[in-house]
Amino acid sequence: MSNGQWYPPEWPERIRALAAGEITAVTPRRAATVMLLRDTAEGPAVYMLRRRASMAFAGGAYAYPGGSVDPRDDDRLVGWAGPGLDVWAARLGVAPAEAQAVVCAAVRETYEEAGVLLAGPSPDTVVGDTTGADWERDRAALVERELSFAEFLDRRGLCLRADLLGAWARWITPEFEPKRFDTWFFVASLPGGQRTRNASTEADRTVWALPSAAADGYDRGDLLMMPPTIATLRQLLPYADVAGALAASADRDLTPVLARARLTDGELVLSWPGHDEFTKHIGLGGSA
Repeated sequence: MSNGQWYPPEWPERIRALAAGEITAVTPRRAATVMLLRDTAEGPAVYMLRRRASMAFAGGAYAYPGGSVDPRDDDRLVGWAGPGLDVWAARLGVAPAEAQAVVCAAVRETYEEAGVLLAGPSPDTVVGDTTGADWERDRAALVERELSFAEFLDRRGLCLRADLLGAWARWITPEFEPKRFDTWFFVASLPGGQRTRNASTEADRTVWALPSAAADGYDRGDLLMMPPTIATLRQLLPYADVAGALAASADRDLTPVLARARLTDGELVLSWPGHDEFTKHIGLGGSA
């Protein structure tokens, strides 16, 4: 492998099966992930976690905090600071209730996996510390889905700080995957006073990495990443500080990126529109 791009070994057979009509594409689940940023002397750094090697999907790959939308966040209004749900709905390309659920997922997953909470007791504040035992009990209840995020915010008397997030990209898992996600990528700045920690049971390592250094590690084959991760990481390279990246998010194209696969000349060709570096030619015997 010339770089750190991760491809599941079962993809060639699943692509062939989909083309032959032997399997059908499953409906993707909504999801959100957050590129949490902080300024350093060398430019903005992004928080990344490494999935445990034992994980069935993308084991050993670096990713950002993220996960599936909780459907309970569609139908209960939450304390909200920042652009209204109609604005977010237009930006994300979904209905207002769904926009709330997606943004809630982004904030909740960042709290669950990194211990960072983009919420505060008023529209212009952010909680300063979430490391106490009572906070940890609530975080664990969120992870186990014993507590919805809306209930958590109500219990704590908090407003979700939607104004601290910027929508960055949208990727949809290829149709030939057995588990599919429709994932919105966001950027956010680490709030003052809060610290990240590896709170995820799915990660064995966490790092604050300069996008350039992480991308170099991927190009050398030292760091494993899936196409959406390295693509969004490279997109951070032009920005000298976090403020610049957050400001740029307002103009980012959120057209979904969906991989395409075709059979041609005795091989499978896998590609992501607009991202030529990920084009993969796979021989019928499964070799790349």
